[in-house]
Amino acid sequence: MTEPRPPKRIFPSSKLDARAAEHVPSAPQTESAAYKLAFQDTEFLLREDLRPVRFQLELLKPELLLNEAKVASTFVFYGSARIPAPDMADALIAAATNDEQRAVAERLKVNSRYYEVARELARIVSRTEPDEDGNRQFVVCSGGGPSIMEAANRGAFEEGAESVGLNIVLPHEQMPNRYVTPDLSFQFHYFALRKMHFLLRARAVAVFPGGYGTFDELFELLTLIQTGKVRPLPILLFGEEFWNRVINFQALADEGVISPHDLDLIHWSEDAQAAWDFVCDYYERD
Repeated sequence: MTEPRPPKRIFPSSKLDARAAEHVPSAPQTESAAYKLAFQDTEFLLREDLRPVRFQLELLKPELLLNEAKVASTFVFYGSARIPAPDMADALIAAATNDEQRAVAERLKVNSRYYEVARELARIVSRTEPDEDGNRQFVVCSGGGPSIMEAANRGAFEEGAESVGLNIVLPHEQMPNRYVTPDLSFQFHYFALRKMHFLLRARAVAVFPGGYGTFDELFELLTLIQTGKVRPLPILLFGEEFWNRVINFQALADEGVISPHDLDLIHWSEDAQAAWDFVCDYYERD
């Protein structure tokens, strides 16, 4: 006699419950918003009181889908959404209508080389083989937008590898770049939850020239490591000329507002292969 096999569940799934609710006969009671299933009631979910629930949902959805995709660790790329690809840099200069615009366009052209560096680094990183359990390591992850973010996803795409894009709702719609893997393309409302997902799986971070958003992401990561909230990890800062022009890191130590050893959290990089070699050496020593 074979042993009985009990069913996995005795309650219907939420999907079945939702479908059943679609066929409820019309009546004053069933037409009221109060009668809607809570998880199907958009107006209810968007109430001010439900913000903690929305936080949880925005944390949980990408976490579940990334787990299902066996993304065990990521190589995160931060950088500007405005630096052009090299083949577009001259067009920006040509489109300038005054000296100020031309000067900005010329600076953007100088930094446009980092598009190709990010692209090449992403190609190299994406050659990492899954582990024995099929878990994928150092999966390229970007903000999902244009410029440096596009370069990162593009490099992975060119290697035939999947990559993650973490987009954010902005006043002016930002479409995911076309190289992000569709099933790993996420949209966030809350910056805090997006930044958390950048770092939950991060095992190396490449930071390219950028503006407020890049500064925010970089300094939050440095603060988390400095305060012991996360373990140290390779932070590759590309563009030493740019960074030392806009931030005087040494002055922070000289003024005593950070410790001299805090400067060691940063590894200066210019070359994609050398940056990857540093990451490999880092984990060999760890």
